[in-house]
Amino acid sequence: HVQIRYYQEKALRKMFSNGRSRSGIIVLPCGVGKTLTGITAASTIKKSALFLTTSAVAVEQWKKQFEDFTNIHPRHIRILTSDYKLDLWPINEAGVLISTYTMLSYSGKRSEQSLRIVNDIRRREWGLLVFDEVQFAPAPSFRRINDIVKSHCKLGLTATLVREDLLIRDLHWIIGPKLYEANWVELQNKGFLAKALCKEIWCSMPCSFYKYYLKSNSFIKRRLYTCNPRKLMMCEYLIKYHEQNNDKIIVFSDNIFALLHIAKTLNKPFIYGKLSPIERIAIINKFKHDSSINTILLSKVGDNAIDIPIANVVIQISFNFASRRQEAQRLGRIIRPKNKANEKKNINDPDSFFYSLVSKDTIEMCYSDKRQRFLINQGYAYNVLSDNIVDFNKLNLVYKNKKIQENLLKCILASTDDGNMDEDDDLFEDQSFKKDNTKVNKTNSNILLNKKEDSLKKIDNTTGGLLKLSSNMDVTFADKKKIPTKKFADKHILFRKFLSQNK
Repeated sequence: HVQIRYYQEKALRKMFSNGRSRSGIIVLPCGVGKTLTGITAASTIKKSALFLTTSAVAVEQWKKQFEDFTNIHPRHIRILTSDYKLDLWPINEAGVLISTYTMLSYSGKRSEQSLRIVNDIRRREWGLLVFDEVQFAPAPSFRRINDIVKSHCKLGLTATLVREDLLIRDLHWIIGPKLYEANWVELQNKGFLAKALCKEIWCSMPCSFYKYYLKSNSFIKRRLYTCNPRKLMMCEYLIKYHEQNNDKIIVFSDNIFALLHIAKTLNKPFIYGKLSPIERIAIINKFKHDSSINTILLSKVGDNAIDIPIANVVIQISFNFASRRQEAQRLGRIIRPKNKANEKKNINDPDSFFYSLVSKDTIEMCYSDKRQRFLINQGYAYNVLSDNIVDFNKLNLVYKNKKIQENLLKCILASTDDGNMDEDDDLFEDQSFKKDNTKVNKTNSNILLNKKEDSLKKIDNTTGGLLKLSSNMDVTFADKKKIPTKKFADKHILFRKFLSQNK
């Protein structure tokens, strides 16, 4: 038997008041039992339920929670992802289906099996439709879900009911009103959340980088302030410091160029959009259970619906501009109650550490200030520090190597905005991992097998994609080739004809 906590009971009372179920949204912090709240709601209604989440990894996590907390027969728990497509249970029986937003809202051509399952979903009456990470539901591409699924009751679950646009207002009519919201600090004081220490560290930028920052376009600027050598040195120092304390560390980088560079240089496993769900789960399990893997790097695909309760340190080196939601979600990865709490010398000592590394005197400082507003409103406070607190001259750090810094700068300045290497959104690129990424997978495999790679390997001048460039630390300027802003084929037919005649 599972005993729900007082705040979960309070939230569910709001949903099931007056003897009937109400549609609406329940807001609970990360790590305090949103999943169990959704499962309890489905068990109370006792009819078929459809759960939607953001990724295939999250689907597997929901399935495991249903198996752990309920006595539903396994044949009545179905998942629908790009890899798993099983027919639903008989229509006269009740069951649970777990899928992703993109899988259900996809409007393109489907496989025969997928189309058959979606048509079956359309025909059925669902007792409950649950939107995990409900802040994504107002996105234009997901609104058609309400037309596909006929449900008696809708429930939205999230830790961060915020968006940086006005679409958050639409949730009131897409799903329903906010039924309950818990306070983060209140739950922390009652022991349901770990005590977290939040620090923002300002990292000065070397003159060699800053002079290009002042005169470059926005694409190059972002890479420069993300790959600021002093920021990367601080990141490396914090990783070493916390690994000595046997902490489990997550390094977040929205910028894929930086993520791959750091992973290769420091020999750490990483997860981003091009890895398949099976590979992601394997890396996460290795991180959870293997004492030799204490650090992983995540892109924004790790922001939502990934369960890593063992992690207690987050280092953020790159983020999605001024997103308040992302800041809160990343803190949420490390605020589950820790087993180490009983080992603390002082009851006021923090259980978890959240570091946000910001390049000083850049636009990144403005974004950082806006990102913190949601957590500050919840009662958290940030300690602002300078990178001068650490004397890098006395430390043996890889990123202190001037040669690596120079080659990193050359690689950044030689790069072009091809639209593929700086952003990574798992929610809208559900099939991105099917692209050719054999080299990336091999790198991860070598890291997990503790095979050291020579990060200072000599290579010749090279051309090619940024993945190739970012994988070599001693790269010199690539042969510069001007790339037109618009492809010739994109031009209007009259202009194509005119240009071809005047060549």
